[in-house]
Amino acid sequence: MPDKFKLTYRARRTRSTRSLRRLVREVHLVPDDFVAPLFIRGDTISESISSMPGIRRYTTSEVADKAREIFRLGIPAVLLFGVPRSKDTVGSGASRADGVVQQGVKNIKKKIPELTIMSDVCLCSYTDHGHCGIISDGKVDNDRTLQSLSKIAISHAEAGVDIIAPSAMMDGQVGALREALDDAGFRDTGIMGYSAKISSALYDPFREAASSSPRFGDRNGYQMDLSNAMEAMREIRLDIKEGADIVMIKPALFYLDLIAKAKSLFDRPIAAFSVGGEYSMIKTMSSQGLLEERKMMFELLYAIKRAGADIIITYFAEEVARILSKEKTHRG
Repeated sequence: MPDKFKLTYRARRTRSTRSLRRLVREVHLVPDDFVAPLFIRGDTISESISSMPGIRRYTTSEVADKAREIFRLGIPAVLLFGVPRSKDTVGSGASRADGVVQQGVKNIKKKIPELTIMSDVCLCSYTDHGHCGIISDGKVDNDRTLQSLSKIAISHAEAGVDIIAPSAMMDGQVGALREALDDAGFRDTGIMGYSAKISSALYDPFREAASSSPRFGDRNGYQMDLSNAMEAMREIRLDIKEGADIVMIKPALFYLDLIAKAKSLFDRPIAAFSVGGEYSMIKTMSSQGLLEERKMMFELLYAIKRAGADIIITYFAEEVARILSKEKTHRG
């Protein structure tokens, strides 16, 4: 190197020690960032989920104890998914006052009233055909499905849900649920729209967990095509216009560009759902010695937050919150 050349700025100066790296870190993960998904089954015992190591389906009573454990870690919210014992063509069990989600919500609210409860509103795990709506002439009937989703939303609000999360990807679902909730007197119940829900292979572990795989066809006719960024923004804009309080992009890992774009365009909180496939990839590769689980887990979550997500829905929520809690205690 010539004598006259001098480096005035050396980036490594602020990378040289752990405390310096912490000092200049641009993005921080805290338990407040997370929502923990929980599965509630209509049975008397909980069970593990083979495709998602460490994740379980809880009974309606056990889920309250799990939710309390999550809340004590500083995680402010859970997102509930129901897995009923019986199904039918129209998913009638989804809106029953004694349904699995409704019972679970009531039990959670008794034990942890401060916890924010979000609930997934869809028909896929309640229908015997596995689709997200009512079938007419071999296709999902959008407008009939909106009527069913509205009934589900009201039943969840009556049970005590704070934020309804319609995931069926029916046109107009946020507006229909907002009107139904308002008419039923639940004006303070929020809506988190599954606004840009991509038709993704990453959902397969969830479908095993929720017993919600379609028995015929696929969901490409109502879930979004993976190639369309502008369409995703249109979907988000429509949900906001219809009254969504929070908008969601799902999955997260392969769609960081959509998260960043939405953050730059919209003034609503942006949620990103890091789905079962993302979780299972890391768990499976770690179990085979192909990567370091903790490092990869944090790399995933930092990427999602760095892209612009205000809320991260992740099956790693509890695990990460425990690590962050220990680190905070260690630092004093």
